[in-house]
Amino acid sequence: MLDQLRSAGLRYAMVSNSDNVGAAPSAAVADWFARSGAPLAMEVCRRTAADRKGGHLAVRRADGRLILREKAQTAPEDAGSFGDVDLHRFFNTNTLWLDLDQLDEVLGRTGGVLGLPIIRNEKHVDPTDTGSPRVVQIETAMGSAIEVFDGATAIEVPRSSRFRPVKTTDDLLLLRSDAFELTEQAELRPTVDPLPLVTLGEHYTTLASFESRFPHGAPSLRGASSLTVEGDWTFGRDVRVVEDAVLPPTPGARPVPDGATVGPDGVDAGVDPSIAGSAAAGAASD
Repeated sequence: MLDQLRSAGLRYAMVSNSDNVGAAPSAAVADWFARSGAPLAMEVCRRTAADRKGGHLAVRRADGRLILREKAQTAPEDAGSFGDVDLHRFFNTNTLWLDLDQLDEVLGRTGGVLGLPIIRNEKHVDPTDTGSPRVVQIETAMGSAIEVFDGATAIEVPRSSRFRPVKTTDDLLLLRSDAFELTEQAELRPTVDPLPLVTLGEHYTTLASFESRFPHGAPSLRGASSLTVEGDWTFGRDVRVVEDAVLPPTPGARPVPDGATVGPDGVDAGVDPSIAGSAAAGAASD
C-alpha cells in the first residue's frame, strides 16, 4: 500500500479510526504538517475528568521522546499520576498524519516492522452475548508509533469538531439527530451546547435492535438536556424530546406515537393518553 501511494506521487496521508466521524480531512492541518517537516504528527485533545482512565501523551524521561501511554502499560505505583488530567493534559484521538517518504525510510531500516508495544485485552467471542467464551485479544495502538520516529510531534485540535467517536448506540442516536449538522466541508458540528446526554437501555445495545426501534430515524433532540430510555420503546415519526426526558420500564414493547413529545413525565399524554397511561401502569405493576 505504501509503495502504491508513493508511486502515485502522494507524499502525505491522514489515517484515523473509522468510528471517529469527526476525523474529516483538514487543509489547515495538512498545511501545518507539511510545513513542520515532522515524519508523524498526532492530533490530540485536552483531557477532562471523563478521560482520566484513557491513554494519554507523555514524555519519556530516558530520551525525551513523546510516547503514548495506556493504562495497561502503567506501573501500579504510577496509577495516581496516570489519571491526573492536569499533569498529563492530552489524549490521543487516533488521527495521525504521516510523511510517506519518511515512513518508508523507517520501515526500510526496521525490516517492515515498527515494533509497537503489545496490548492485552480480554473480550467475549460474541460481543452481543456476555455468556460466550472469553478470549484474549492481542493488539497494538497505532498512536504508539509516535515513539518510533525522530522528530514526531503532536497538535492540539478542537474536541467539538475533530473528535467525535461513535462507540455505542447512545453516541449513534445523538449523531443522527438534529443536535448535529453536516457542513458543506463535510464537517460535523453541534447545533446545541451543551449536547444532550443520551442513555439507552438494554433493548438498544446492538445495531439491529437499535435500528428496529428507530425505523423513522432519530427524534429531535435540540430541545433536550437528556434522554433516558429504560423500557422497550419504538419511536414513531417526528418525535420531539425536551428537557430531561425519561421513558420508563415497560412490561413489553410500547410505541412512541408519531408527532409525540417526550419529556420528564414520559410520552406527552396529549398525543395518546391510552399509550402513556398503559405504559405508566405497566411500569407501576412491575
